[in-house]
Amino acid sequence: MDNELIVEKSWWKRNWKWFLPTFLLIFLFLFGLILSSSMDGNVMDIAQAYSDNSLYEKAIEKAKTNQRVIQVIGEIEPIDKLAILEGNAVYSNNNNSVELSVRLKGNKGKGKMDISAVKDRKGWKYKKINIRIKEPKEEIQILKDTIEKK
Repeated sequence: MDNELIVEKSWWKRNWKWFLPTFLLIFLFLFGLILSSSMDGNVMDIAQAYSDNSLYEKAIEKAKTNQRVIQVIGEIEPIDKLAILEGNAVYSNNNNSVELSVRLKGNKGKGKMDISAVKDRKGWKYKKINIRIKEPKEEIQILKDTIEKK
């Protein structure tokens, strides 16, 4: 009788043919589920806000002139594209109205900027610009609702 040692294949070598495609399908399903869900806003709205630089850049210019913002946040850094993706954007009225929330960073602190705007032929008209700060808990109103409602 031969006394040979039988070496079994590892679990991975025996099962990779079904495990790998199953894992990829589950990953793609979860990725699609996340994209189609509206957990933190519509993906299309965030993509549109991502591509519309003038919307938040002009709002930042207005915020930079506020003395309280300068005291609490300091010199506001340009918004990076990741801040837009982390934010929340809701477009309505055939993409002519927007409610946008985006994070801000300055050399003294950070906060979130809330923008409400309406688009006309000349560009974005801001209805409201607020900056919310956690430390100290405060909301700085940059621009009040100045557009008349019909």
